[in-house]
Amino acid sequence: MTPTMLTYIDEESETLSGILRQYRRSLAAISQFAENHNIKRIMILATGSSLNAAFCARYFFEQWGVNIEIKEPSTFTHYENLDPQVDMVIAISQSGKSASTLEAMGKVQAQGVPVFALTADRQSPVGLACDYLLDILTGIETVGFVTRGFSATVLNLLLIALIIARQQQRVSESQQADYLAQLQHIATAIPEVITRTEAFIQRNEDVLRQGKRFVAIGYGALVGVAKEFETKFTETVRVPSSGFELEAYMHGPYLEASVDHVMFFFEDRADARSRLLREYMESAVDRAFTVTLAAAERNASTLALGVAVDHYLSPLLLIVPVQLLACHIASLKGIDLSVRIFDDFDRVLKSKI
Repeated sequence: MTPTMLTYIDEESETLSGILRQYRRSLAAISQFAENHNIKRIMILATGSSLNAAFCARYFFEQWGVNIEIKEPSTFTHYENLDPQVDMVIAISQSGKSASTLEAMGKVQAQGVPVFALTADRQSPVGLACDYLLDILTGIETVGFVTRGFSATVLNLLLIALIIARQQQRVSESQQADYLAQLQHIATAIPEVITRTEAFIQRNEDVLRQGKRFVAIGYGALVGVAKEFETKFTETVRVPSSGFELEAYMHGPYLEASVDHVMFFFEDRADARSRLLREYMESAVDRAFTVTLAAAERNASTLALGVAVDHYLSPLLLIVPVQLLACHIASLKGIDLSVRIFDDFDRVLKSKI
């Protein structure tokens, strides 16, 4: 049977649990490097969904005193300089075939800074060119709209942050154990999140089918969720879609709001600023939905997932509704995602090796 987006979403719980069982081996190079280096600054090279995954994880690093710079590979290669204070670089490419990422890695390595490649293909160009290989532990998704690999990338980045923090005594053993328990709880909770999300989609089919523009709002670690919403909806639903940081949306983008727009507000818990914006926008758009980790649904426009976890870990749960919404709304709009389009794009543009 040919895998679909839903196939890979359904596999996320098992995949994340598997990573949690194996990460000490698969990420051993990080532990060894952190044992011999005081890591204070990391640059992450990523584009597309990998970039959004980095945004989901960056603040977990930051809270342990590790500053994160996130760079688009092509922009870095052609217009930017490597910060001399950077201790290591993580290049993310699920396929390992990103031409721009490979070129950026070469620029970094020429300056003597080690590059760790987080990839699902050990024998890919990126996997072979790096100094240290980090296996995402998913294998390659055959569907072009990555879901399982996105969540696995976020989890691996969170675990890298935790390894560094523990190795350098910035987090206690009991704190580490608590975070690992929360991550396992997240993996276990995903099937129920899928069930709740699919029921939510069924209740709101008409609004979702008719939406002509979709906008996502997030804050903190959930900015990465909002940006992946933008990417996934653009790829699959194929109508104008955007993801904004909460405060950034208030400084201009709100002026485009229209009655045929659908908004999603992502929250790990009740947030006063998010609530005020949502209540204000409700009269200007078709519907303003809330997707939250809270236990109880406030109203018919709320998707409550009923799982309490740390804010920095919450993207792993809140991304699942995004993935399901993208897949199902595409279907509601009559888009067959199994039909490939722009099949010669990578060959003509040489974006993949």
